[in-house]
Amino acid sequence: MPRSGPASLLLCGYYGEHNLGDDALLQVLLQGLPCSAPLMITAHDQAEVQGIAPEARIINRRSLRSSLIAVLHADVLILGGGSLLQDSTSFRSLIYYLLLITLARLRRRRVVLWGQGLGPLRRSMSRWLVRCALPFCTAASWRDQASLRLAQSWAPNLPMCMAADPVWQMQTKPWVGGGNIVLSWRPTDLLDAPRWQRLLQALDSVAASLDVSVCWMAFHQHQDGPLLDDLVEQKLVPAKLLARSKTVIPRSLDQVFELVSTARLVLPMRLHALILARLVGCPMAALSYDPKVDAAAAMAQVPCARLNALPSTEQLSAEWMAEVDQEADRAVIQRIQSEASAHGELLRRWI
Repeated sequence: MPRSGPASLLLCGYYGEHNLGDDALLQVLLQGLPCSAPLMITAHDQAEVQGIAPEARIINRRSLRSSLIAVLHADVLILGGGSLLQDSTSFRSLIYYLLLITLARLRRRRVVLWGQGLGPLRRSMSRWLVRCALPFCTAASWRDQASLRLAQSWAPNLPMCMAADPVWQMQTKPWVGGGNIVLSWRPTDLLDAPRWQRLLQALDSVAASLDVSVCWMAFHQHQDGPLLDDLVEQKLVPAKLLARSKTVIPRSLDQVFELVSTARLVLPMRLHALILARLVGCPMAALSYDPKVDAAAAMAQVPCARLNALPSTEQLSAEWMAEVDQEADRAVIQRIQSEASAHGELLRRWI
């Protein structure tokens, strides 16, 4: 019997976990969906996601049972943005998404991987499971070449494409400048006390030279919010830098845009903080804890220092000072945005 209405969709991702990067991914994903499609979204903070998608039914993403039941009521399962097929967060998380994919295919539902990174997969069992599950999917769009190459080797018949991260499709904003330094730093095992000191001394030097305050923007509320206090407790923050510093926890993407629009310099570690600030045209120098940050910085022509191979304090200071008040090339941003539209084209083709 033919369908009497549009396909019902289930969007699964790391939504409602107070990570603004995932909020940005969800907003872009929603913009590419049919307005009339019945919609379910997995999320932890249901009120937060309901504010982004008021017409959607919110499913408790931390309940495997609820998520599996939702799969039974959807025509299309969309794994939306980020790196969901990985085991660095936890093996349990990987199993969660693989179970959803498997159930969807057993019920003859379509499965679309949208704007995904593949891995890291550190366990041999993880690699075997994902290799078995990928051919179950209907189509996939990847956000980096390494993910695309691996997926092609494991599922050569799966329709797929690769493009810049979907968040690049968000609307550009004007950069005003004249304000402070904005950080988007995160805790990471790549930085021990001496490396943190090197970063903080370079930051202290640049902030003193410019005579500006420093905004510690907590892009992931729970992970990044305590960072400044933790570094102070370890006695790593120079006194003058501490006097200039303040932690700010933005509650929305609009607040992120407001914070960076007046920045004289943005120093991001987080991928989506880099992208959002570059959409504003902010002066920037990135710090990379992951190859995905390296790739985004190179694409956007942003200087980038790897945390596992940090330059000296003097080199960092000089590199950061060279970027102060240097607005981004808008033509480069437009080119990246055009490329990123491939994610939406694949989505429309397969749902």
